[in-house]
Amino acid sequence: MAVLAIARMGHPVLRQPAQEVPDPTAPDIQRLIADMRETLEESGGVGLAAPQVFVSQRLFLYSVPLARSEGEDDPSLPVQALINPVLKPVDDEKLLRTEGCLSLPDLRGEVPRYKRIWYAGFDPHGQKVEGMATGFRAHVMQHEMDHLDGILYPMRMTDMSKFGFAKELTRYGA
Repeated sequence: MAVLAIARMGHPVLRQPAQEVPDPTAPDIQRLIADMRETLEESGGVGLAAPQVFVSQRLFLYSVPLARSEGEDDPSLPVQALINPVLKPVDDEKLLRTEGCLSLPDLRGEVPRYKRIWYAGFDPHGQKVEGMATGFRAHVMQHEMDHLDGILYPMRMTDMSKFGFAKELTRYGA
């Protein structure tokens, strides 16, 4: 396993839609997932999409740390991989949350995301998975899915006055 370099905002790999993964069980995909896990652990992040490590493939990792769990409907989860994901909102209800991104180091912004989503895709064993996600998990999954579609979170923001460097936003309460 290896810690991979992370693409930063401005690199073209982050602006293009990623390609479907033809075989979720292929050795190169298994190696990519293992390397992405190590990279995510090293970074301290909660999610990582393949384009962020310069691989234009439709897969992402996500987790829900205990401190971010929002209760029974949004339990803590270890790192999960979702390959060729499909996400759909369950209804129109959205929540605003402050987001960060490994591809935009030290920056934060307030982003509206659907509160509840339905998801489907494949796990690393090639098994179909689907379910409902709410709260923090739904938010992280939508953020990572955006990476697969060439979208960075500032493109989703509705109030750019809520975008800035994390230290400054904390210091001045923006």
